[in-house]
Amino acid sequence: MAGLELLSDQGYRLDGRKATELRKLQARMGVFSQADGSAYLEQGNTKALAVVYGPHEMRGSRSRTLHDRAVINCQYSMATFSTAERKRRPHGDRKSTEMSLHLKQTFEAAVMTQLYPRSQIDIYVKILQSDGGNYSVCVNAATLAVIDAGIPMRDYVCACTVGFVDETPLADLCYAEESGGISSLALALLPRGGQIALLQMDARLHQDHLETLIEAAMTACKGVSKVLDEVVRQHLQEASVLTGE
Repeated sequence: MAGLELLSDQGYRLDGRKATELRKLQARMGVFSQADGSAYLEQGNTKALAVVYGPHEMRGSRSRTLHDRAVINCQYSMATFSTAERKRRPHGDRKSTEMSLHLKQTFEAAVMTQLYPRSQIDIYVKILQSDGGNYSVCVNAATLAVIDAGIPMRDYVCACTVGFVDETPLADLCYAEESGGISSLALALLPRGGQIALLQMDARLHQDHLETLIEAAMTACKGVSKVLDEVVRQHLQEASVLTGE
């Protein structure tokens, strides 16, 4: 698919959104009672489930123990039914390992690990349905799960994928746009301080366009953070009603 087809002359994208418009985002927290924290999140047609265990004592090799902060362990996987191709996707494949590392780096920048020395925090994220922006959706779901677990964070960490078509930045790409051969980047942001937790770019991009694309991604992340904040407040309200407070 040619890049020019992704944005109409009227400024509409393939799914009818404007260039800076985000996909519909909805989420629920506390979906698993067995875990310390959990969340289910839909961003457009991409759906993810995040589960958090910890902080708890280190498991496995004691050599990984950090005496001044907690170790964050992340594991990313995709359900076999998450894409049109029914391909078996083991946990250890290259893409899953790379995504797990990106999630680990992102949450190391956001979680206040210094409060839990010699401990471990496990974050598991599974994509149930994939339609673009997998990394971003995983970050947003995991943020809610970490908050549900009661683990202190410096700020919400929100992520979004943006692309560049016809000198125009497109926010929150779907799969058709991601696979359209356009330059794109994924950015995770701590919105209050404007701190970038992770910036990932797989395609070549002219340096003149980089700043525009980063600004568009940061604006989109701030939009995501407002929705996540509403989800957290709604969850707390429901919890307080249930406990009679």
